[in-house]
Amino acid sequence: QAYVSYSNIAALTHLAAKPGWDATSTLDDVSIKIWTHEEGDVLSLKIEMQVKVPSQRAFLLLSDFTLRQQWDKHFLTCKVLQAVTEDEKIYYVTSPPITGHKPKDFVILVSQRQPSRPSEPYIVAVKSVTLTSMPPSSEYCRTKILCAGFQIYSDSNSSCTVCYFNQVTSGVMPYLAANLTGSSNSIEDTALECIKFLE
Repeated sequence: QAYVSYSNIAALTHLAAKPGWDATSTLDDVSIKIWTHEEGDVLSLKIEMQVKVPSQRAFLLLSDFTLRQQWDKHFLTCKVLQAVTEDEKIYYVTSPPITGHKPKDFVILVSQRQPSRPSEPYIVAVKSVTLTSMPPSSEYCRTKILCAGFQIYSDSNSSCTVCYFNQVTSGVMPYLAANLTGSSNSIEDTALECIKFLE
């Protein structure tokens, strides 16, 4: 368990530190920047948001995934299956269907860490895990999250930079394809909702 939790945090830290992120779009009127990183058939996404709340408050709100459906329309339901430790929880999440597809479901481990030094970020790392008590069901398409989560850097006593990362597999691609080709703004819309929720 300790290893899984450590590897969850380490995977996100490693993803964030990779060189070669390409900026794809910046919204001038609001403080949202979107970056992508491609490696083989894995596309990683980084969304940077400037938020006018203290970093610790953003961390408390973003690390509680039961609040997520208040701002993320990709989360239909979310419940805690197991509180492993104070800093690790396993959640069961369902997503609404997109046209022609079954709704998706996820079993995810969310690991959170406070910074040990002021220059370090708060971390909320997410990855899929397998729980024998939650086998896949026929009504959902069980989907895996390789690596996702938030890094939250303090900018001042009343503002912070929230970076959201997601390493995308082909299962999540339909949600993003329209966005990156410009025919949908769901990533920006979700980021704006996230900022509104935090502020």
